[in-house]
Amino acid sequence: MASVASMTGFASASRASSLGTLTAELKSVNARFLDLTLRVADELRQFEGAVRETLSARIARGKVECRISVQRQSAAEAPRLNADALARLAQLAAEISGRMPGAAPLSIADALAWPGIVEVSSVDADELRAAVLSLLAAALDQFEASRRREGGALGAGLLERCTAIDAIVAELKSRAPDMLAAIERKLVERLNQTLAPLLSGSGVVSREEISERIRQEVTLYGLRADVDEELNRLATHVAEVRRVLAAGGAVGRRLDFLMQELNREANTLGSKATAVELTQAAIELKLLIEQMREQIQNLE
Repeated sequence: MASVASMTGFASASRASSLGTLTAELKSVNARFLDLTLRVADELRQFEGAVRETLSARIARGKVECRISVQRQSAAEAPRLNADALARLAQLAAEISGRMPGAAPLSIADALAWPGIVEVSSVDADELRAAVLSLLAAALDQFEASRRREGGALGAGLLERCTAIDAIVAELKSRAPDMLAAIERKLVERLNQTLAPLLSGSGVVSREEISERIRQEVTLYGLRADVDEELNRLATHVAEVRRVLAAGGAVGRRLDFLMQELNREANTLGSKATAVELTQAAIELKLLIEQMREQIQNLE
């Protein structure tokens, strides 16, 4: 079986840079489409577009959260206040207060958020960008490996259930002729018992005509109760599940569609059930298909 990936995964990686120690953390759960949430340190905000583009190129589906943080290594590298910018901001605040006495005073948070108030050590932007993307690539390698490991376990579980469905289909195919013949015999016996008064009387309907009518009814009933077509389609859909898993890649949506088709055939089989064995088989099939459907929800 080729590689298939789960949408659940986790990875964390760290790397030194001129700004300090960079740490990237990735985690994801299942989702219908790709849903990215980025939490990037303020000092790295300028690279958010490149980070998003890199993630989108390597992840197809899932609700993914990416955190990239910075831990500075010394106090000398820590952010510091720009005294000149702070003085200009204070002067502006005083002028506004004079003209608008009712205006609320600036808070510390307002002051820190003002452009130019907080200064950081000068770093090479291209060098820092390369460090961020290199870190992200390393984290993504771990992340994809994590998702492939879980995807492999899910794929193995799906194949086990495919084998179980194949066994049920094979058993029903081998027993279907005998079950159908037994049902037809019982139907003939009941019809004969019901029509015995007519056969023994002197009605206008002859014995041959009644026997022919019984034969026609039994044949029609047998056609309606025949499940060979449903069993063949079940086997075909299971073979397609195996083929999709063997091909690997993004298989989630294709397999989800196949589960709908398998469930449709199991429902039809149950509606045609004329023996307790068929009813039990339909229930077992629906249980296996539901278990597969739940696992497939986590596949990319």
